[in-house]
Amino acid sequence: MSRTVVALHAAASVTGRAIAFEEFPYGAEHFLKTKETLPGGALERLRAFDAILLGALGDPRVPDNRHAADILFGLRFGLDLYVNYRPIRLLDDRLCPLKGRTARDIDFVIFRENTEGLYVGVGGFFKKGSADEIAVQEEINTRKGVERICRHAFEHARRLGRRKVLMADKSNALTFGHDLWQRTFWEVSREYAGIEASHMYVDALAMQMVRDPAQFEVVVTCNMFGDILTDLGAALQGGLGMAASANLHPGRTGLFEPVHGSAPKHAGRNVANPMGAILSAALLLEQIGRAEEAGLVERAVVGCLRDGRTTRDLGGPLGTLEVGREVGRRILAGEPGARGADSPGGRP
Repeated sequence: MSRTVVALHAAASVTGRAIAFEEFPYGAEHFLKTKETLPGGALERLRAFDAILLGALGDPRVPDNRHAADILFGLRFGLDLYVNYRPIRLLDDRLCPLKGRTARDIDFVIFRENTEGLYVGVGGFFKKGSADEIAVQEEINTRKGVERICRHAFEHARRLGRRKVLMADKSNALTFGHDLWQRTFWEVSREYAGIEASHMYVDALAMQMVRDPAQFEVVVTCNMFGDILTDLGAALQGGLGMAASANLHPGRTGLFEPVHGSAPKHAGRNVANPMGAILSAALLLEQIGRAEEAGLVERAVVGCLRDGRTTRDLGGPLGTLEVGREVGRRILAGEPGARGADSPGGRP
C-alpha cells in the first residue's frame, strides 16, 4: 500500500490540500505477535476518520485466515458498510479478454449487499469429523438490508443520469430470501420514474456479462452473488489487479481496498500490480469530496496503461515500485486524458 499512499500525497500536493494519515498495525504480523485481530475500541476510533484505506489481507502463517476474516468482516459489519461498490470499467482496450470489445462496452457498476446473506456466519456443524457430519450455513436477508441496497442503486442511477438498474438473484431456486429481494426491488423501483428496472437470474447475468457487457449500467445483487459477479467483472477490465473497491454507508466513514488478495508468493519480489489499490484510493478521494485529486490519480493510471508503463501481468516491463513512482510522477505532471466521473462507474 506504500505506492498508494505516495499517489495520494502526490495528488494532494498538486491541489495544495494535504492529506493526513494514521497507520494501524492490524494484519498478520500483529495477529501472530498478539493473537489480536481488531483491538477493543477499534471501531469507535476508526469512525473518527474521513476514510479507511485497507491493504490486502491473508498470510499462509495463519492457515485459517482468521485475522483476515475478523478484520475485514469486522469492519464491514461493525461499521455497517452495507454498500460494496465495484466499478467495472475498462481503462485500456487491450486489457479486455473479449474479442472486439472496447472501453465503450465495459463501463458499469455492481452494487453488492455487504452485511447480510451467506457471509454473516450463521450456522454450524453437527457430528463434525464423523461419517454422519452435518454442516449448516444459513443465508440471512432482511427487508431493511435489501431495501437500502436497492435504493442506493437507484439513487446512484438517478444522480449520474443512468437509465437502467438490473437486479440479479436466484429466486427460481432460492425461494424465501430471494422472494424478499423480488418484492422489495420492484416496490423500490416504482419510486424512480424514468429508470428502467429489470431482473436476471444470476447465472444468466454471468453469461450476458461475457456475451454483451455493454447492455449493463447499474447492477444490484446479494452478498455472495455480488462477490462472484464482481470478480468476473474484474476479468473484463484486465484482472483483479485492476479492480477497485469501496465499502460504504453514505454519510459515514468508508473503507477502501483492492480486492486481489495478498498473494504471499509474490511478497518482496516487486512484481505485484499496484493499480487496483491506487484506483481504490481514487474512489476514496471521490468519496471524501476531492474529485479533482481523484481525477489526477485516474488520469495518471490511464497514462501508464496507454504507454505500457505497467507490471508484467499487463504486458509492461516495470515492477511494483516502478509503477508506483511512474503514477506519482504523472500525477505531479498533471497527466491529461482520462475519462471523467460521469460514467456509470464514476462517483459512488
